[in-house]
Amino acid sequence: MFSSAVRQAARRSLLFSTSSVSRRCLHSIHNAWLTAPIAAQRHQRWYATPPPQVNESNLPMERYHALSDSTMDSLLESLESLLDDMADSNYEVEYHSGVLTLRLADKGTYVINKQPPNKQIWLSSPFSGPKRYDYSETADDWLYSRDGRAMGDLLNKELSKVFDREIDLELTNVSKLLP
Repeated sequence: MFSSAVRQAARRSLLFSTSSVSRRCLHSIHNAWLTAPIAAQRHQRWYATPPPQVNESNLPMERYHALSDSTMDSLLESLESLLDDMADSNYEVEYHSGVLTLRLADKGTYVINKQPPNKQIWLSSPFSGPKRYDYSETADDWLYSRDGRAMGDLLNKELSKVFDREIDLELTNVSKLLP
């Protein structure tokens, strides 16, 4: 929205313009601007990706920690077993302070971490980018709200392509992973 100083300057330029045609054009533009809806007057910025979706979880914090910890522990065990089978020193997995890092040499790095304030698990993939997973009681899985896909399904698909064989990290039915 224009400040009053800008509006006054526009009015003065209308009054002191030498050409009556240009004065009429400026006057009609100025009037159109004043009568335009406020939303149309604001500068709109378009982003390449939609804004993050914030989902409020009713999941109690203790249950979130139990589910996310068991999921991260199970994921770590599955990935360690997978990498042991591969016997490639360029591949590495580590888990420290709630952050799991899977390094796949020149194929990229996965970072998977807990986000307790949001009660989510965040995944950053070298192939599909960042995603935020919320626990769904009905699906008993960590789901990405934008496409409804489970975290385990995405990891199975992407790692199957990386290792050129079928991979199943067994991350379904998350509540059954609880000790």
